[in-house]
Amino acid sequence: MDGQAHAARALWNCLHDWWSMLPKEKRCLAAADAAIRQARKEIDWLGMLPAQAAQAVLKTYFQAWRNCWDGRVGAPTFKVRNRTVMSVDIPQGRDLNITRVHRRWGMVNIPKVGRVRFRWTKELPVGKRARGDDRITGARLVKDALGWHISFRVQILEAGPEPHTGPDVGIDAGVNLPLALSDGNHQDHGRPPRLADGTADQGKWLNPPEKAKLLGLERRAARRKQHRGRGEKTSRRLQHTYDQIKQLRAKATRRAVDWQHKTTTYIAERYSIVVVEQLHIKSMVKSARGTIEEPGHNVVQKSGLNRSISQEAWGRTVTMLAYKTARQGGALHKVPAPGTSLRCSACGSTTPGSRKDQATFVCKNPDCGWSGNADWNAARNILHLYRRGHALVPAAGRAVVRRPRGVKPATAR
Repeated sequence: MDGQAHAARALWNCLHDWWSMLPKEKRCLAAADAAIRQARKEIDWLGMLPAQAAQAVLKTYFQAWRNCWDGRVGAPTFKVRNRTVMSVDIPQGRDLNITRVHRRWGMVNIPKVGRVRFRWTKELPVGKRARGDDRITGARLVKDALGWHISFRVQILEAGPEPHTGPDVGIDAGVNLPLALSDGNHQDHGRPPRLADGTADQGKWLNPPEKAKLLGLERRAARRKQHRGRGEKTSRRLQHTYDQIKQLRAKATRRAVDWQHKTTTYIAERYSIVVVEQLHIKSMVKSARGTIEEPGHNVVQKSGLNRSISQEAWGRTVTMLAYKTARQGGALHKVPAPGTSLRCSACGSTTPGSRKDQATFVCKNPDCGWSGNADWNAARNILHLYRRGHALVPAAGRAVVRRPRGVKPATAR
């Protein structure tokens, strides 16, 4: 499977190089398909990749250009070996021949690999569980630091959801409190507080023994890196230490995504209208270092805050809420973000000095004096903006409720 994944990455790079050098009038799907067939005959290691998987690389590449032309993403680029997720696509479900061994394990046939055992974590339309037009249309193999995983593409015919009858809720995404809800039903993953110097805790999803192990591995990698000369190849011991660090970080990422899936599913099932802020996260995590002429201030504290924002993955949470609320018959709306954390949710006034610190809000209006959690106050303001008709209209031609590429459902190991 490693060989197939490297062959798929190399095929993408060759296809991108071929596309860039070919004149525009000769670029077409048929010419690309003929070039791939000829390359698989002449290059032995490209033949390691199954023909259907090679066709899937071609379709994915053309779809990447369509997304670029539509303005959704940038132009496709070369896939670097060390920074590319290893993956292989199996586009035809009839080649899988899935059988269930017992409750926890199943067997699947992977082309040019053979029968492979996988962990059965979700019901699949196989055997007696296949109803009507329900079927498996394909699969995708993905490798991370913890090993290979398989995700099945399943086609299931379901009736449209009934309109959700639950209440409305506003959600404010924060650092100390991950998701603050306007009705007080806050969602917290139990992460420890930030460190004394203002930086974020790197191992917030790891238990104390795992945190100690991660710290020891990072120190070991730093010591071994000192003995490597400039331009020298990484030693096997140092690479092994890097692999161990990646495994711990991948475990933390898996736990974070699991918490996001469970929390967003709970919110989508309970509430009909979910309102969030329109956040520009890329601008929020900019460095405060500044330039030589105008150096920045509180660079270390801002760096820790940027790291905490990135680790919370607010954009992924909003993406999950978008398609899960639509699946439950609800809807997700966005409102402008400026002023939601500084305005009092009780009287509606913005008084200087009301935001005492990161966690407390005390209204300085003499006629009000409301006090409470700052994130809860912002969540109430977000819902109030939606009820007053300040919801943002999505851009034309873009799907709002579709689960986009990169956000996957629960996968089987």
